[in-house]
Amino acid sequence: MERVAVIDIGTNSSRLLVAGKSGDSLTAVESGLISTRLGEGMEGGALLPGAMQRTAEAVCSLRQTALRLGAKRVVAVATSAVRDAANKEIFLDLVRQMAGLQVRVLSGEDEAAFSYRGVLAGLEIEPLSTVVVDVGGGSTELIWTQDGRLRLASVNVGAVRVTGAGTGVKEVAGCLSPVLMEIKQSRAAVLVGVGGTITTMAAVDRGLVSYDPAKVHGYSLKAANVDRILKMLKSMSLEERKRVPGLQPERADIIVAGVIIVKLVMEGLGLGQMLVSDCDILYGLALEEVENK
Repeated sequence: MERVAVIDIGTNSSRLLVAGKSGDSLTAVESGLISTRLGEGMEGGALLPGAMQRTAEAVCSLRQTALRLGAKRVVAVATSAVRDAANKEIFLDLVRQMAGLQVRVLSGEDEAAFSYRGVLAGLEIEPLSTVVVDVGGGSTELIWTQDGRLRLASVNVGAVRVTGAGTGVKEVAGCLSPVLMEIKQSRAAVLVGVGGTITTMAAVDRGLVSYDPAKVHGYSLKAANVDRILKMLKSMSLEERKRVPGLQPERADIIVAGVIIVKLVMEGLGLGQMLVSDCDILYGLALEEVENK
């Protein structure tokens, strides 16, 4: 079984998927995540030197893991933080020098499309009635079908960006509202969520001490439970959040912003539950990679 690896350099974390292709199926061999907070302090529009250095080191480590696991090809992509940074070329050069990888910077639309493909590969759903939301660190991607065509939107609200900027709920809602109103006209009946914020919410809702993809993938997260989680987390100090089962300590400072985004999406679409998918952009990218051999 030939193995490929994909590294996703996000605003909050850098993630790895090593997958093997056998026939027409793609099987996950190993996944990994390193919290790098590349988008930290980006309010000025540039990536900070320390954030770039620690992220490049993380990418090196993930690449070494992929090679150790037998990946014949390792590809790397970057999303919101790098896409928006005025000094992105400095970071891309750093990764090229340290990890030997040419990073592909995805547009918001490409990011959404790969997330959507990953969801379709991992869940048996009807695409025509489904809207996919991917809440990341720097942006939120929404994908839906309207008039027989796939529609994609990327909104610059994410868990790290909203936390760092101190953006209020009304402002976040205002950013999301135009897209949500358009999606609502498509009469989508099923909402599927991907990304670290949403899988973390599922893990918290289930009280998972250790993250288990099998207990998160396909889980139905109810709107009432989203409200409960938000109320609980807002009432806690940072140190108290770090001890919540299912919540990684390094995500404790940004999780409230992420949950607010999810709540606003669900309310804006008028949908009372959300299916959680552990198959996301990494799966979509891995599928492209094996097809392009």
